[in-house]
Amino acid sequence: MTETLPLTGERTAPGIWHENYWFARHDAAYRWITANLAIMRTGRVLDAGCGEGYGAELIRLAGADSVTGLDYEDTTLRHVSRAYPQINLVRGNLVQTGFADHSFDVVTSLQTIEHLWEQPRFVFECARILRRHGTLILSTPNRLTFPSGNWYHTRELTAAEFVELVEPAFDITHALGLHHGKRLRTWEAQYGSAVTAQLAAEHDEWDKNLAGLVRSTTYADFEIRPDRGGLDESLDLILVARPKDARSAR
Repeated sequence: MTETLPLTGERTAPGIWHENYWFARHDAAYRWITANLAIMRTGRVLDAGCGEGYGAELIRLAGADSVTGLDYEDTTLRHVSRAYPQINLVRGNLVQTGFADHSFDVVTSLQTIEHLWEQPRFVFECARILRRHGTLILSTPNRLTFPSGNWYHTRELTAAEFVELVEPAFDITHALGLHHGKRLRTWEAQYGSAVTAQLAAEHDEWDKNLAGLVRSTTYADFEIRPDRGGLDESLDLILVARPKDARSAR
């Protein structure tokens, strides 16, 4: 890839050094699902709200039979078509996709639902376009730990709210939280919150310790795990779910 999308604050993209922490944090979720869920290595997959396209490409490389990226914005889709030409692309509305019933084996939508005004409608749209034994994978920032003020987010969710949103149409099989791994925790023990430090000043004002950390962060610096004591301390929330019986999902 030789280009990146313009940085607006709405989407995360690779190749922007001072955004690398956020990109790696998003990348970690895609890496986890492709490494740990065998369903990602076969079948027809929709990445709903594909953004820059790096996640859809990871899913394709994991072995899915076909990967479709859905997004609403022309500039973004033109970029995806150039950067990841083997992804099938559709421009459309996430709450009214236009796909036929039971079209996909897997629907992924990572760090997207917080941007939507009609979140319940989107969940039921995912149930409609998934096959009977299909799988939905969603992630979203945890409202209890995520910095406030992102005006692209219409409604951020706690773990309890996220589960409550998804359960009317789906049976949840995994409820997971994303956390800093050992290297990031060690840095924070000495210097304080890495997120707070990044937001406290423009990137050209960061000291060398913070700049070095951001530049060097990768998906391996995050841990994704079930939190049996509750998900409230996690940074991001991830749900894996399967559609309920069609009669109870309506």
